[in-house]
Amino acid sequence: MRAYLDYNATTPLDPAVLEAMLPFLADNFGNASSIHSAGQRARAAVDRARDSVAALLGAKPSEIVFTSGGTESDNLAILGLISAVALKSAGTRRHIVTSTIEHHAVLNSCQALEEQGIEVTYVPVGSTGVVDPDEIRRSLRPETVLITVMHANNELGTIQPVEEIGCIAAEADVYFHCDAVQSAGKLPLNVNQFGVDLLSISAHKIYGPKGVGALYVRTGTPLSPQFHGGHHERDRRPGTENVPGIVGFGKAAELALANLASEPQRTGALRDRLERAILDSVSSVRVNGDVARRVANTTNLSFAAAVGEAMLIALDLIGVACSTGAACSSGAVEPSHVLLAIGLSPDEARSSLRFSLGRQTTAEEIDYAIAAIPKVVDRLRALSPRCETMVAVR
Repeated sequence: MRAYLDYNATTPLDPAVLEAMLPFLADNFGNASSIHSAGQRARAAVDRARDSVAALLGAKPSEIVFTSGGTESDNLAILGLISAVALKSAGTRRHIVTSTIEHHAVLNSCQALEEQGIEVTYVPVGSTGVVDPDEIRRSLRPETVLITVMHANNELGTIQPVEEIGCIAAEADVYFHCDAVQSAGKLPLNVNQFGVDLLSISAHKIYGPKGVGALYVRTGTPLSPQFHGGHHERDRRPGTENVPGIVGFGKAAELALANLASEPQRTGALRDRLERAILDSVSSVRVNGDVARRVANTTNLSFAAAVGEAMLIALDLIGVACSTGAACSSGAVEPSHVLLAIGLSPDEARSSLRFSLGRQTTAEEIDYAIAAIPKVVDRLRALSPRCETMVAVR
């Protein structure tokens, strides 16, 4: 048996999404910018998908820009806005506020802008992994042009107070970008309620295809394209549209909206059962982040005296797929910047696993994981020299 518990990394393609895409992978192959009938059929399909994605966000279709995914959407939002406002105009508003737990697509974009003379304030978070809106407010300056804070954290699942931050941004006349890649399909999204000017989502996180995403751009928000080419996407993102991917994204958005009332409740119950069982059966385990303010499908657990990479490999060998918060770089495993930001030590961060559930997760998979995880942890702890000094908390 296999238990796939890594839905925050990617989701399987929904069969209905594949069915919607297939005609545009074969017979309906037209370029959506062509004037002839084949092109116009593709254009109509792209327009329908744009309507569906806009409906998921409570936006106007004209405010949706299709991209290659969440990373490009984040880059376009941050670099495109700063390029339009701060760099091209040589204005005095050259300051960004973000948080220490953002996705690397946001953090690395900000770091790239720092090299161009843009100042960035990285607001810390407490042990709960939730940004304090007052810290955002205190970080604002007269020269602040942009706040960029995610909706749901990809590692902890913690939900950020985006509505409060949106009010702060509006009061200060500052643009607000939100990375909602991990909250789409899990939480209701409404760009007007949030008060955002820019918002990023990705298809493959909501059972759509990889390689396609979207950026919401509020009407009137300045944005310079970061690629140069044709006049696609209202001059905001050039390049021939990925028609099959966009069609699949549109169908996935429809399904996400339809399942929003019931699916979080189902996955939340399964997540809670998994979490409780692990806490009851394994000693010295802690839940990372705010246990109340998080998306329903995610739990992040630290296992004292057990190395996360070793646990991940051992679990995968017996059919349980999950994730660590670590990334491999130049052959070295670095602890998660998110887990360090909430106060974990490097060892604690390296001993953490993220389990994320989804639409196809079954009770049988959870039962299998509940039986497998304690055995793996016990076996690895027996090999660990730190196990002797571990304090049991059972």
